[in-house]
Amino acid sequence: MGTDNLFHKRKARSSQSLKRRQAKREAYKKILIVCEGEKTEPNYFEDVREHYQLNTVNVEVRGDCGSDPVSIIKFAKQRYREERDAGDPFDKVYCLFDKDDHAKYLSALAEVDSAVPKNTFFAINSVPCFEYWLLLHFTYSTRPYQSVPGNSAGNQILRELKDYMPDYEKGSGGVFTQLLGQLERAKSFAERSLQESIRNKTDNPCTRVHHLVSDLQSLKA
Repeated sequence: MGTDNLFHKRKARSSQSLKRRQAKREAYKKILIVCEGEKTEPNYFEDVREHYQLNTVNVEVRGDCGSDPVSIIKFAKQRYREERDAGDPFDKVYCLFDKDDHAKYLSALAEVDSAVPKNTFFAINSVPCFEYWLLLHFTYSTRPYQSVPGNSAGNQILRELKDYMPDYEKGSGGVFTQLLGQLERAKSFAERSLQESIRNKTDNPCTRVHHLVSDLQSLKA
């Protein structure tokens, strides 16, 4: 009898929680953004969400899932299952990670590609790192970046970015707003770079961050 009561109480709480979420959710897609970094990428996409006045119930940004690309995919799948089981699944799940020197980068891409349901999980990958996307706000470049002893590919891009943003540091807030005036140019450069990388059968450098930014821009359209 006690077990039955506990079951019904849990079911009632779950139902009430679902009603609260549905009451707060607005009439556009619900998406999840799972980021590799704890600050840089989450801060950037929180800025995007706030700028376009997107509801936090509709757009969830997470950066508390570890830095390994595969751990990001696992976390994203778990969050999807949780919301699906609660009756309010995400429409799209974006997994944001860099190539850098991650040994499991290709495994992560394969996991996203095979994730179910189909057309729900998307890899928003940058090569070598997220700062390449920021650099494209200032200049178009397809020069490949290779790590050398004492100077990673990511550090090379960071140094180049600082020529344009001397005060930039990883984890900085307000970057999206600061670069808003150059956003459309960056999106154009990013797509051009991506198509060139595909033609040349290389991924160095490239980014798909512009795809996610465009999707966020269109949520309320």
